[in-house]
Amino acid sequence: MNYFVIMCGGVGSRFWPFSRNERPKQFLDFLGTGRSLLQMTIDRIRPLADPERIFLVTNEAYVDQIREHLPEIPADNILAEPARRNTAPCICWAANHIAALDPEATMVILPADHLIIREEEFRRTVSEGIDFVNADGGLLTIGIKPTGPNTGYGYIQFGDAVEGWPGVMRVTAFTEKPNLELAKSFVESGEFLWNAGMFIWRTADILDAFRTYAPETAALFGQGTGKYATADETDFVNEIYPQAESISVDYAIMEKADNVFVKSADIGWSDLGTWNALYETAPKDRDANVIIKSRVLTEGCRGSVFAVEGDRIVVASGLENYIVAQTDRALLICPLEKEQEIRSVVNSVASRFGDKYI
Repeated sequence: MNYFVIMCGGVGSRFWPFSRNERPKQFLDFLGTGRSLLQMTIDRIRPLADPERIFLVTNEAYVDQIREHLPEIPADNILAEPARRNTAPCICWAANHIAALDPEATMVILPADHLIIREEEFRRTVSEGIDFVNADGGLLTIGIKPTGPNTGYGYIQFGDAVEGWPGVMRVTAFTEKPNLELAKSFVESGEFLWNAGMFIWRTADILDAFRTYAPETAALFGQGTGKYATADETDFVNEIYPQAESISVDYAIMEKADNVFVKSADIGWSDLGTWNALYETAPKDRDANVIIKSRVLTEGCRGSVFAVEGDRIVVASGLENYIVAQTDRALLICPLEKEQEIRSVVNSVASRFGDKYI
């Protein structure tokens, strides 16, 4: 059987002040559709899986919000992390949990906060990826055809195509977010895809990979054999989870394993990880401004993002390529070109003014 695991425990600090600790971006309706990013993720996969085969891994602080947004998902399918430890521990936990339910399971791992416009193509890509790993094994990631030299994404270099599986290639290397010149050379070479953080594999294969390439993580979660999918699982995980190394599955497994493949996809994808990514995706007015659920009067403003909560108006003049974002507790005014600095700004806000503002 096929199971879907949605990772939805992140904070999304680069979208501050809209995305905050108490209400991160996966719970927000950024595009004004009436559905949060998390709900849109579930809507997208519902044709492929019943709610009983959809699992959500999140921080324990967000369980109530998940139940509010997704009442159709069984409560037992919400795996609540007692601590934030990046993607490798959460995937290892989910794999052990699902293996206890179905030793022959295949897993699709998806983030909760991405935008995908071509949903039918996305579902076709996932279905073909499931067929590939069930037939040939291996660890498959979905790579996005670049539309330009974006420095905010990681890159996957691919090699030989896999015969009989259109769009599937062996992975040669992973590269973290490059500088602009390197990103340009990647795109011009035609040998790279964006790393979307979406994975497909058989549960047995990923657990084998943890035992080989991340043995400490595998051993830690291996202590729970016989406890997963039982009444003892929560107490066990609460005890051992804070001991897990905080590391991404890319570093822990994908960059080390010798059976990693990538399937190229053109699905209208954005990770919506930054204000600039939102700007590129959202509809714009005649002056190329993006106005999100706000009442804004602009004069001579171009290429800017305005996102203001509450019963207030914004009057702006002469702003070009700026972010203006306000919530009940904070106002951010920042050039779009400096959006990568927002994460450090959030740390400074917490240090000077307190956690309630983040």
